[in-house]
Amino acid sequence: MAEENKWKSREDDGEQEEDEELDETAFRNAKDAVLFAIEVSPSMLTAPPPTDSKKADIDTPTSAALKCAYSLMQQRIISNPSDMMGILLYGTEKTKFQGQEQARGGLAYPHCYLLADLDIPAAGDVKALKTLVDDEEESQKLLVSSKGSVSMANVLFCANQIFTTKAPNFASRRLFIVTDNDDPHEKDKALRSAAAVRAKDLYDLGVIIELFPISRPDHEFDRDRFYNDIIYNSSPADPEAPAPTSGPTKTSSTADGVPLLNSLLSSINSKAVARRALFSNLPLEIGPAFKISVKGYIIFKRQEARRNCYVWLNGEVAQIAKGVTTQMADDTARTVEKGEIKKAYKFGGEQIAFTPEEVASLRYFGDPGIRIIGFKPLSMLPIWANLRPSTFIYPSEEEYVGSTRVFSALQQKLLKDEKMGLAWFVARKNAAPVIAAIVPGAEKLGEHGEQLIPPGMWIIPLPFADDIRQNPDTSLIRAPEPLVDMMRVVIQQLQLPKAQYSPEKYPNPALQWHYRILQAMALEEDIPEQPEDKTIPKYKQIHKRAGAYVVDWGIELEQQYQAWAKENRGTALGRKRPASGDDGAAAKKQKTTNAGTIDTNEMRAHFDKNNISKLTVTVMKGWLDKKNLDTNGKKAELVERIEGFFERK
Repeated sequence: MAEENKWKSREDDGEQEEDEELDETAFRNAKDAVLFAIEVSPSMLTAPPPTDSKKADIDTPTSAALKCAYSLMQQRIISNPSDMMGILLYGTEKTKFQGQEQARGGLAYPHCYLLADLDIPAAGDVKALKTLVDDEEESQKLLVSSKGSVSMANVLFCANQIFTTKAPNFASRRLFIVTDNDDPHEKDKALRSAAAVRAKDLYDLGVIIELFPISRPDHEFDRDRFYNDIIYNSSPADPEAPAPTSGPTKTSSTADGVPLLNSLLSSINSKAVARRALFSNLPLEIGPAFKISVKGYIIFKRQEARRNCYVWLNGEVAQIAKGVTTQMADDTARTVEKGEIKKAYKFGGEQIAFTPEEVASLRYFGDPGIRIIGFKPLSMLPIWANLRPSTFIYPSEEEYVGSTRVFSALQQKLLKDEKMGLAWFVARKNAAPVIAAIVPGAEKLGEHGEQLIPPGMWIIPLPFADDIRQNPDTSLIRAPEPLVDMMRVVIQQLQLPKAQYSPEKYPNPALQWHYRILQAMALEEDIPEQPEDKTIPKYKQIHKRAGAYVVDWGIELEQQYQAWAKENRGTALGRKRPASGDDGAAAKKQKTTNAGTIDTNEMRAHFDKNNISKLTVTVMKGWLDKKNLDTNGKKAELVERIEGFFERK
């Protein structure tokens, strides 16, 4: 896990940031390199037995793994164009490695075939992989398992060579191993030991090894037999970071089994994005002179389409044009140097200038850190109190030894007593402090035992008094009990599976449509006619499950309305009661001649209450005209002009 944003200040040409948000620029732009290592063995090339079910597996494990790599490459080429990706097949009859002659010292890697070298995916790479996935004849020529065994130490050393030569300075480097063989060196202790040494070399290099095991119908994959000795549960760059493990993916031989391709896709997509620290080694003060260190992570982040850019096409190679901003004086049009500019804030119609030192002192509220100021019942945290996205924190041993043990004790105690901590939170230097709730979080596991959310704690920024706005005026209408009871049945019929919202089932349709169009244009494919939107309600199922109950509820609503109308005759909904008058007709509101005028005392009262902006533009222009002031401009300018009039007095 790469640490992309220390809590120490980040300066840009000597100028400090003014916003109070965490700087996520480096977090988003960190590069990632992923290398697939897919085994090609007789069992991995064996297709499941044919069945009549449409849900049963039709792909061999190797073919399913290649399709997963193709799917991930499609995503990366658009959503993360700076990331690298490669595919290494091992156990093949053919051997190929970076042109073979480039191997270190002329050393070959037998039975290792570098299908796609580790590099930024191009449209040609995606097309070539798509051809291999779709063309059975082409895949049968290449996917031929070797007669002899392949050494895992050799595979890991080959991966080491690839990462060293192609991605030496990447913040995140990961090796995805897809195999169904849980003990490749069952009877050879020397090869097992050599593989462990090569795995340790990768770990020291900063490479994370992720295992995607496949269980066959007649054999359950067992990590303890070999892979637990070569795969480390922690990241080399961040040993204390939460590291979930993947449960074994099973092939389905029956109609109700989970298809292998879907299982692999789900498992790989969950680890497609590298875990990166948002801030590192931030002190968490539990009491006076009692501190531990924690790191913060973004677990949930809104995915957005990447910004477009300007491209210069007049050269031999297309290049991205970079914009440059230059400050110029308005009167002389000369270039203004950065040292000549001062920051100013508007107050009372005047510009109050500050030196950089004064600005820094205004924004300094102490060193970054989290200081617990008390504890409250978790039930006192209202649902509306989430001012900004929460941050997941996890202990770190780098600054204070024993942080993990203290952090775990605090998290378990808060969970047991259903309490939360209130804390003073300064995320980074010069950031505005916030009052935050520290909420404990329990570990969450998936259906196959894989870890979805690690145990830890969440920092939820809470609003200040200035952030709470006035509630709108609402009128409460209470429905009769029969209507409430009948609607309860409708809601029960329309509940989600397991009564939970599962976000992985609902991709963002606008984002996916954007990527799909770009992919079709880049790969010269047919443009799809319409997007695949899984958020559209399934109307037929809704009608089948709740249609009759909704109709009954509508009939009951009509009956309840008729009964209410009889009791409240003359005040039925949709009718206006006539105003009092001699002829009983509704009295019309007369326009006043002085509707657009207001005297100085009344305007002064509005100024004192700070609600001049609530007046109409006509009223403000009429008052300004009586004072011989300029009446041109938008409403905000009129408000500013009136406020300046009273501030100068």
